[in-house]
Amino acid sequence: MSLDLFAEDDLQQPTRVERISEQAFVLRGHALPQVDELLTALANILNCAPLRQMQTPAGFALSARLSSCGDWGWYTDRNGYRYSATDPLTAQPWPAMPVAFLALARAAASTAGFEDFVPDACLINAYAPGAKMSLHQDKDERSCTAPIVSVSLGLPAVFQFGGFQRNAPAQRVSLFHGDIVVWGGVDRLRYHGVLPIQPGHHPLLGEQRINLTLRKAR
Repeated sequence: MSLDLFAEDDLQQPTRVERISEQAFVLRGHALPQVDELLTALANILNCAPLRQMQTPAGFALSARLSSCGDWGWYTDRNGYRYSATDPLTAQPWPAMPVAFLALARAAASTAGFEDFVPDACLINAYAPGAKMSLHQDKDERSCTAPIVSVSLGLPAVFQFGGFQRNAPAQRVSLFHGDIVVWGGVDRLRYHGVLPIQPGHHPLLGEQRINLTLRKAR
């Protein structure tokens, strides 16, 4: 089930769980109690590993800006998609995974039925109005047995959750500040993406959406 993107009256009943597929869930407002901790930790990460525009192996620029934290960071350039223990831009290790990120991800995964999730990578995406993420699979991880935990902060977005082929029909799920999507198990390799972010202003994050995607990379 999805919500009207601008249905403010229906926003954020904390920990309300919506099933969008057999093993895929939206946890409405689940991150709200930890937002201050998350944003403080995020600022510290980006001070060490700033957001940057990355290129696909084909040379196309991603419209969202990216960074990472944890033992592994995800990176893309003309040499391909990969996880790296160091930031290729600085040759320094990625910032450590904040305790707040780890605790939230583990709690969200457990709520969705995935116990013992310990992410070792967090991909940070910053979307300005107009930025999007095309339908894709998360398959650069060594194993796909662990779920994906995706935290939405800032401007609302429309999340596309499709099938196992890129051209399969995709449902559209409206996401708001504090919502978390968790998917794994039989749904782990579904195609998913984000439609272009609509103009707006969030009281905490301004004209942007931040997405934290926590994974088990290795």
